[in-house]
Amino acid sequence: MPAINLPRIIRVGGGALAELPEALHQCQLARPFIVTDPFMRDSGMLDRLLGVLAQAGIEPRCFTETEPDPTVALIDRALAALHEGEHDCVIGFGGGSPIDTAKAIAWRAVHPIPYAEMKAPTQNDRPGLTIVAVPTTAGTGSEATRFTIVTDEESDEKMLCIGLGFLPTIAIVDHELTHGKPRRLTADTGIDSLTHAIEAYVSRRANPFSDAMALSAMRLIAPNIRRVCADPGDCEARAAMMEGALHAGIAFSNASVGLVHGMSRPIGAFFHVPHGLSNAMLLPAVTAFSAPAALPRYTDCARAMGLADAEEGDQSAVAKLVEELAALNADLDVPTPAAYGIDPARWNERIPLMASQAIASGSPANNPRIADATEIEAIYASLWR
Repeated sequence: MPAINLPRIIRVGGGALAELPEALHQCQLARPFIVTDPFMRDSGMLDRLLGVLAQAGIEPRCFTETEPDPTVALIDRALAALHEGEHDCVIGFGGGSPIDTAKAIAWRAVHPIPYAEMKAPTQNDRPGLTIVAVPTTAGTGSEATRFTIVTDEESDEKMLCIGLGFLPTIAIVDHELTHGKPRRLTADTGIDSLTHAIEAYVSRRANPFSDAMALSAMRLIAPNIRRVCADPGDCEARAAMMEGALHAGIAFSNASVGLVHGMSRPIGAFFHVPHGLSNAMLLPAVTAFSAPAALPRYTDCARAMGLADAEEGDQSAVAKLVEELAALNADLDVPTPAAYGIDPARWNERIPLMASQAIASGSPANNPRIADATEIEAIYASLWR
């Protein structure tokens, strides 16, 4: 029987940020430690959050040095700052990196074990400090997942860490926080969400609950991702993308992801490609590789995305899905590794190690078609071309 895990409190909709103090009060929390990044601090977004808390008489302390792909050293610095005060929760405010950082800080504040012992397949289910997630991008779904990613800077490995200890207790999902985000970020996080939904639906660990969330996410994201990239001020499309990201996060947290994510993490670790962008690079090729093993499931994805009707055969529907994923990348200017500026010699040199790290993460084992190291290396090589 599948076990379904969700945040205890989810507040969704425009203006939901104003409900954060009430949600904290419901959980008897009053001394938050906020984790965010320099952009949130310098853009005035953090002041917006602090103003909401101040009106409720809550005075948090802040760590504003989060970086993309949080490292062991960064988390240790943040932990030192947290221990300077008495805190009962950690608020992750921003995109996936601040929320992932907040998760790791909250858990390690109570369980300071070696980082290597946290990574998959270890299940980190013991509770740490209470985690509160306030996303400002429509992408990672981290506000509803039991995963976090920590980069070991010594080995350049993105360590996937799994467990209920990383599942936020409170998620505040306010699409108004995404307004004004640049096109590149909107595109990358949107494709990230779409990848979550597709991989959750075709996962070997899918279940009826995750299926419903995944299909809902695809229905919300597919008609709106180009729309919101064309017009960043489109409130209706922003709301749909934010809700779609949440549903996709719930889906993959309860069904896991597959080969795309397994292969994506090493690209990010070695070449510092943003996570959503590396997913986008991989999604068409991995879908084409995987589809023969799960044609009916990928056909459902095509139908949910409005690419095929109920009368269309599986082969035709899946062909349209693969074509659409490639067209989406073209329309949203997703570069190849070569166009991104990665050195070809370094790329080819890293392929065997990237393949071994992908397999070791465990995610490819959930894929409908299991790829061996040689097949994964071939997919990496094909991306360059």
